[in-house]
Amino acid sequence: MRLLVSVRSVAEALVAARGGADFIDLKEPRDGALGGLPIGTIADIVATLRAQGCRQPLSATIGDLDAGAADAAAVRERVLAVARCGVDYVKVGILPGAGALLGPLAACGAPVVPVFIADHGLDEALVERAAALRYPALMLDTADKRAGSLFDCLGPQRLQRFIAQARAAGALAGLAGALRAAQLPALAALGPDFAGFRSAVCAGDRAGALDAGRLRELRSRVDAIQGPLRRSSPSSSERMRGSSAR
Repeated sequence: MRLLVSVRSVAEALVAARGGADFIDLKEPRDGALGGLPIGTIADIVATLRAQGCRQPLSATIGDLDAGAADAAAVRERVLAVARCGVDYVKVGILPGAGALLGPLAACGAPVVPVFIADHGLDEALVERAAALRYPALMLDTADKRAGSLFDCLGPQRLQRFIAQARAAGALAGLAGALRAAQLPALAALGPDFAGFRSAVCAGDRAGALDAGRLRELRSRVDAIQGPLRRSSPSSSERMRGSSAR
């Protein structure tokens, strides 16, 4: 399991890169679960990180859009604009009703990662459809961070089945949704390819500033739980980059 940390600025991205994040995710948490940053900000963060030698995979959201209700052309345009900033992955929120968009997103030429919003359970047909389309990664998240974590929305058996579905399709599996450090043992037992954090590494709530000390502590706890496994197993960063090249 690798550590994905969400950031909103160049300064936060540098904290994440230096503090042990395996993946760096660009979003604006004040604008929702998948709040999008301005295109110029995404481009600046990518350019700064790469100029400083950061090799971690970078992802960015297109914004907190309902991909089932939004105009397909507008979603595609935003996906391509984010991809042109140089990120490795473009995250798109998927709510019930978005099935018709999964095919076009998979064929748009950008490395899209569907993020299934799990507050009210999962649409099984949507997950199966996405798995069949061979996306590089599939992810779960929640919209209402005040209502609890992903574990309050889905039980461990369903989470394990989602991970298995993703891997059977050759995709990486990611979990996020108000995850806390206390849930690291449960996450490690599930063994997703990556787990996403924001609230747990901020001073105050998720809209506050990224806290370097909290991030270092989380990194240390992940390493302690996984122990030699983390050092001896293949790098998820390498696997993630490899999946985007398929």
